[in-house]
Amino acid sequence: MAISDWPEAERPREKLIEKGAAALSDAELLAIFLRTGITGVSAVELARKLLTHFGSLTKLCAASLHEFSELPGMGPAKFAQLQAVMEMAKRALAEELKNGDIMDSPQSVRNYLCLSLKGKPYEVFVGIFLDARHRTIVTEELFNGTLTQASVYPREVVKRALFHNAAAMIFAHNHPSGIAEPSTADEILTQSLKQALALVDVKVLDHFVIGSSEVVSFAERGLI
Repeated sequence: MAISDWPEAERPREKLIEKGAAALSDAELLAIFLRTGITGVSAVELARKLLTHFGSLTKLCAASLHEFSELPGMGPAKFAQLQAVMEMAKRALAEELKNGDIMDSPQSVRNYLCLSLKGKPYEVFVGIFLDARHRTIVTEELFNGTLTQASVYPREVVKRALFHNAAAMIFAHNHPSGIAEPSTADEILTQSLKQALALVDVKVLDHFVIGSSEVVSFAERGLI
């Protein structure tokens, strides 16, 4: 049955307009993005197949063009649309972080970092450089590594902080394993960065670890 034949209250687009985007499932949201299905398969059914194939919406969004295009009905055009949607969301969140004290928008910080780092197949270490009023100057991918680790050099971080004339910093990195629990090495690194940056009067406000379903804040854990 085509979606147009469904009861109006069950159609994803109408449901979104009536109840808001948060009321929709991952498959329903993806179906609105897809717009149409393929022969014999509705947009919602196709969305479910995609989610089952990749394992989650996060992994679907992080898929390469080659991986994405292997599935029926998918190709460069749909891949480009998906990447554009992801980039618009990241830029919108980045703008929000620049408009005021970043510490007043902890959820926005989490959302931005999740969108940027979750689902990556290798570890990425990011720094958010802040001015004296905790407004974002710039966000940079400082280091990247393998499935299990990324080598981080405090000296290079200090150099970038001085280059941007930063007064404070927030760090974040992902765990490709999906488990957000900080390791002992993460705690040691954070203290090393904090001590190195203190020598040039740059304060470390937080360090986030991004997992597949959880984000751990060092500040909230009392580890900063």
